[in-house]
Amino acid sequence: MKIRVYYEDTDMGGVVYHSNYLNFCERARSEYFFQQGATPHLEEGEFVAANLQASFKASAKLGDILDVKTEVLSIKSTSLLLQQRVYRDALLLFEMQIKLGFVKQAKVGRMSAEAQAYLLDLFELELK
Repeated sequence: MKIRVYYEDTDMGGVVYHSNYLNFCERARSEYFFQQGATPHLEEGEFVAANLQASFKASAKLGDILDVKTEVLSIKSTSLLLQQRVYRDALLLFEMQIKLGFVKQAKVGRMSAEAQAYLLDLFELELK
């Protein structure tokens, strides 16, 4: 997903503020679902950030065009694991792995076998 860096994304020096990389990745995760013809919300529940590991490699600046790439690494009955990377051209600026926990009725839960199979098929993954 392509994202342009606007003034609101930066500090006074025109450098992207660190927390905005998380926002860029959030938008890209949603867009990843939308491009597959789905939404990040399932009828039986939704996904919330449970854990993430992030690494800042280089800075983005005002006006840059960034490319946020999202890859689903695994789908389990209670979570999704994704890898996301933010590039400016070929230069890696930021990367993170994020575990999204499945929640239904405001509690951690398990996806039905049907929902898990749907996601596996949607993202062309095999059960591990």
